[in-house]
Amino acid sequence: MEIQVPFHTVPVPVPEDHPADVGPVHPELAAILASMPEQPSPFADIARAREDFRTLLAPLTDKTDDRLRITHTTIDGPDGNLIGIQVIRPTTGNDAPLPAVLYLHGGYFALGELGGPGSQALDISTHLPAVVVNVHYRLAPEHPYPAGVEDCYAALCWLAEHAGELGVAPGRIAVAGASAGACLAAAVTLLARDRQGPAIAFQSLVVPVTDDRPTASRERITDPRLVNNRGIADMWDAYLGPDRTGPTPACAAPARAASFAGLPPAYVLTCGLDPLRDEGLAYARRLTEADVPVETKDVPGAWHMFEFTAPHSMLTQQTTRHWLNALKAALT
Repeated sequence: MEIQVPFHTVPVPVPEDHPADVGPVHPELAAILASMPEQPSPFADIARAREDFRTLLAPLTDKTDDRLRITHTTIDGPDGNLIGIQVIRPTTGNDAPLPAVLYLHGGYFALGELGGPGSQALDISTHLPAVVVNVHYRLAPEHPYPAGVEDCYAALCWLAEHAGELGVAPGRIAVAGASAGACLAAAVTLLARDRQGPAIAFQSLVVPVTDDRPTASRERITDPRLVNNRGIADMWDAYLGPDRTGPTPACAAPARAASFAGLPPAYVLTCGLDPLRDEGLAYARRLTEADVPVETKDVPGAWHMFEFTAPHSMLTQQTTRHWLNALKAALT
């Protein structure tokens, strides 16, 4: 079922040196977009991009919430590496086992996040409530595919193996992520299916990266103030690495999977001004065609991860509540 928030879009002036009009913009976001500067590709200066990303996230994350307890630890990775994780646990409630969510952050497969969990991971834990395992997987371009996705799968295995001591209900484990993190979440479901476990009850994919091939929305969204086709192309070059040959593996770009049969139920969120919109909707459609239950929501007039630049808008609150409620309903 798709639920839309009705509104009337408004035009936004575009500077003369911008290549194209971005399209109809949600009225709550129009003034914000008009004041946004151009954004270079993160891969032009990856160190600066990582620092800028942390600066953007820092005001949105409250690590002092007394409703949560956050434990930092490391687990063994697939290549002799160590994977940093945070286990986020609600401090309220009874001793009954909780659902669990393996949360995989976004950021072009390359930007990481703060030293601890970001706002989405914290929101999941308080809203559901649930135990959340937040994964600091290895980042591109230093660690191209498959390092990141194998780290995420290793974290899923660790979560399932330690469900008892974590107070987690083994049959209620979901994976969730946004943007590149949603790509990793979708890829983990493919690995879990093809490797016969661990069992995943649900996948929550917020503005997901799914396909390295061009789409109409990628060609359309070129405004340099937003996540756009140029940055996405650079992302795939960094993630897939300089030595890649042959077709892109499905566990790198999940849309390339030959079959979606047997995957867990899904939620897919897209945005109208997101270059990833078409591949997200196509992914949801293919899941449906494989008889996988899917709920979709499209947010017209909003750009990729608009919540970071409009955190206090009603649209951000409505959108965040929508995907959190879907995750909660799936695991309750």
